Amino acid sequence: MQTTTARNAVLATFAVSGFAFASWAARIPTIRTQLDLTPGELGRTLLVGALGSVLALPFAGRVITAVGAARTVMIGVVTVALGLVGLGLAVDVLGDVAVTAAAIFVVAVGISLWDVSMNHEGAAVEQRLGRTVMPVFHAFFSGGTVLGALVAAGLVRLDVPVIAHLSAAGITALAVGLWVPRRFLARDFEAGEEGSVAERPGSAWLEPRTLVIGLVVLVAALTEGTANDWIALAVTEGHDQPEEIGVLAFATFLAAMTAGRLLGVRLLDRYGRVPVLRVLFVLAILGSLLVVLGNTATAFVGVVLWGVGASLGFPTGMSAAADDPARAAARLSVVSTIGYFAFIVGPPLLGMIADHTGILRSLLVVGLLALPALLAVPAVRERGPQGR
Repeated sequence: MQTTTARNAVLATFAVSGFAFASWAARIPTIRTQLDLTPGELGRTLLVGALGSVLALPFAGRVITAVGAARTVMIGVVTVALGLVGLGLAVDVLGDVAVTAAAIFVVAVGISLWDVSMNHEGAAVEQRLGRTVMPVFHAFFSGGTVLGALVAAGLVRLDVPVIAHLSAAGITALAVGLWVPRRFLARDFEAGEEGSVAERPGSAWLEPRTLVIGLVVLVAALTEGTANDWIALAVTEGHDQPEEIGVLAFATFLAAMTAGRLLGVRLLDRYGRVPVLRVLFVLAILGSLLVVLGNTATAFVGVVLWGVGASLGFPTGMSAAADDPARAAARLSVVSTIGYFAFIVGPPLLGMIADHTGILRSLLVVGLLALPALLAVPAVRERGPQGR
């Protein structure tokens, strides 16, 4: 009963995290317009958020070990809510790029703590259930992002100010995110509790398998994150569509990714992690090509393929990192840190390329960078608790 309750709490935590993330990500075109940013300037502004993530992620495992996954989620929720309100003020009231970047930094720090801790709890629940459920948790995250993006599309259509939208999203995150984690597993049952991060500081960074899993997650995060940051703009500017159509493309991508995660659980249990991920990375490559090279209609087909292709890389990497419960916290922290490096490389890289080629053609980088992941995928193969 406790495991079922904890599973439901993790599902809700992932969903509200996705809603909070999409609420501000869907307003990126509005933020760019109001602050009059070039693609390169936007990329550098988003880079500040990526730096916040990478600074917070290495410490997430230690925070979890010190106070538990539930309290770490709550710390992340409060930080995100404060950042969202600050972002609305920076854009609508101050109109200041530096303050906007600082607010994005705060949001990113909160999301990072929230992300690692909910994945840590999800891994603990998955271990106790004895079957693959991590993609379902991430599907609820994606479902939350779909809801957040659709709400954002409607608010954009109604010309609702950014500050009103993001303040409401922050309040929603607080209302759910401070209550639901109280239903997590008792700390005695959390994965990694028996193998404290403090006992072997930094040791997970010396494990070859952990680092290669990190590479898979890095490419998966780049494939997913590029779409999150740029698909709306690519459709709006590259295919000459109104802003609400760009947001709809973003929502379509998120819906396809959600479906891929829900349906992918059975595929992973039946065929295994390696063959499934190989097929999906190929789909992501094909989808990105259709978005770039096709017309508006085929771009939406590409968005669907891209979303399905990006669906399982990140959650499967999290499961692989947590195969040994005793080392789950340390390894999840390492893999998440490597994965979130995509958010450092992605925004400025795409921004700089877009300054020379346009936003649409800059997305060709996705297909190119997905190729190394195909070689690294065997690292996520299922292994026993002792890593055999």
